[in-house]
Amino acid sequence: MTQHASNNGTETEAMLKKLGVEANRIDLPFRLNHVNCFLAETGQGWTVIDAGLNNDYTRAFWERKLQGKQVTDILVTHYHPDHFGYAGGLQEKTGAKVRMTQTDAAAGMASWAAPFLETIPENYRASGIPESQAVQMAKNTEAFKPLVSPLPKIEQYLAEGDLVQIGPYEYRVIFTPGHSDGMICFYNEEHRALFSADHILPKITPNISYWFHGEKDPLTSYLTSLEKVRKLDAEFVIPSHGTPFYNANQRIDELLMHHDERLDETLEAIAAPKTIFETCETLFQRPLNVHEMRFAVGETLAHLEHLRHKKECKREMANGIWLYEKV
Repeated sequence: MTQHASNNGTETEAMLKKLGVEANRIDLPFRLNHVNCFLAETGQGWTVIDAGLNNDYTRAFWERKLQGKQVTDILVTHYHPDHFGYAGGLQEKTGAKVRMTQTDAAAGMASWAAPFLETIPENYRASGIPESQAVQMAKNTEAFKPLVSPLPKIEQYLAEGDLVQIGPYEYRVIFTPGHSDGMICFYNEEHRALFSADHILPKITPNISYWFHGEKDPLTSYLTSLEKVRKLDAEFVIPSHGTPFYNANQRIDELLMHHDERLDETLEAIAAPKTIFETCETLFQRPLNVHEMRFAVGETLAHLEHLRHKKECKREMANGIWLYEKV
């Protein structure tokens, strides 16, 4: 098959049924208005993959969905709030074992704690963001704290090559850093089926951001992870946003091309010295709300840092603000 976005919903539904997987679309209060969380009956009980935000809507959703079911395992693909947020709350309700990578477990515990939150305004100021906007963006980050509380107790750290049972089939853990430093996908070789999390999405490009902590060049990590997954030649892809699709490699080629073009645009934008915020405004020429601006700044910075690590641009600080310029 050559298409990457399936135009045959019946076909993808049949494949999910064959895999013993139920896809649940959970609403999100953002422009990206949903996350896909998955449910599969495995051995002694049920396995949940990702949990959504911890808010009234999500809690009520899982209350209905899991009525009469014993959840034994919660697999978390990465620490971002729409995946990790309700993992702790669902664990408290079900007693399930939560499993994720050690890298993203640590990021999930630290990202909404005071020591990191207190650094955000200063980092935004160094990015050249106007003060009033920087304060709003910092508050937007802090507002996620109740949406990820309580934090889960991680009972097993998952790593590259580990095997996990999802429904009747075994899947291999594929370590795919980029969208987050410790993100994982799950791959079943028999059916060439990949739970792609936010690593490969059918219609939008996954956000690759530098968040002023962790991996210094997340875009290199992401591009390397794309090439790694390319070698699997996965046929059926089950993403965390959007609908399942076929032919992972065609989509991977499109994503690689997108980032090549975006890097060229970024270099062009910094022909003369620019702040991160100025570069962001050049690259994102559309209205953005506070939440979206956080992601746009993070993505701009990831591309700038990638170019800097490749020595295609330089960075200097002037009056407490970073300036980037093409070499």
